[in-house]
Amino acid sequence: MRNRFTFSLLNADYVQLSETWNYLNVISPFYRLYLIDDGIGHLSTPDQHIALEKGQLYLIPSFTMFNQTCPSSLSQYYIHFVEESSDGSSLFSGSRRLLQITASPTDIELFKRLIDINPGRDLRKSDNPKVYEKSNILKGFQEANARLNLSTVLETQGLIQILLSRFINCIDFANEQQKLIPSRIMEAINHIQTNLSGNLSVEELAMRANLSTDHFSRSFYQHTGQRPLQFIQQKRIERAQFLILTSNYSFAAIAEQTGFESLSYFARVFKCNTGQTPGAYRESHAYNV
Repeated sequence: MRNRFTFSLLNADYVQLSETWNYLNVISPFYRLYLIDDGIGHLSTPDQHIALEKGQLYLIPSFTMFNQTCPSSLSQYYIHFVEESSDGSSLFSGSRRLLQITASPTDIELFKRLIDINPGRDLRKSDNPKVYEKSNILKGFQEANARLNLSTVLETQGLIQILLSRFINCIDFANEQQKLIPSRIMEAINHIQTNLSGNLSVEELAMRANLSTDHFSRSFYQHTGQRPLQFIQQKRIERAQFLILTSNYSFAAIAEQTGFESLSYFARVFKCNTGQTPGAYRESHAYNV
């Protein structure tokens, strides 16, 4: 499988937590990596319950809703990072679930090195996700990355990819992700990703790919596992989630930016995909400053 994915660092640090580390229904547009140094904590979803234990490495993919708690004390290294890909796909899109492996002897050194070359990327002001996911906080990581020299950028990318590679065997990549996506389908995916606010249609995408609508739809499904309209809707909802979590835009503005023809239709599709209305989603996830 070709490497189409790059990752930009948000936060990295070592932290000692207490029972105040108790956050429910967390969902983020970025990844989390935890390496537990001491103590006990818990991660859970409706389908999983995982103990955070010393010597274990944990990955929480983006857009995975989960709870995180600490009954007494917990020491951990953590990394938060954003995923970018050339074709709009996601490395762990087929597994939005909590992943756990035993840490190797070198993993802690990788975490320490990444923290060492990226000073000041901690969350010392607050470990509450509803605080550090606000737009002004997320904007800071872009500015910090822009100040890095090329050597640090490349090393940071490499360290994140090495740590992520430890989880690849947890996922079945034997199907569509191991297949090369034809250039015409990749171009359609890129067009979708960069034009979510526009009037996207299967007919237009097929025409751009110089294929009949039926042929294009079959090929798109074969190489992505989703029908074109399903893929478009998923990307629009993920973008809407990101905007709700990281901005103060009105729902009407978010609906317009994500290509929904009306606020009522946006609200209906959003609830169908997330189980919550946009208002309930913002209320339960946004920090009340």
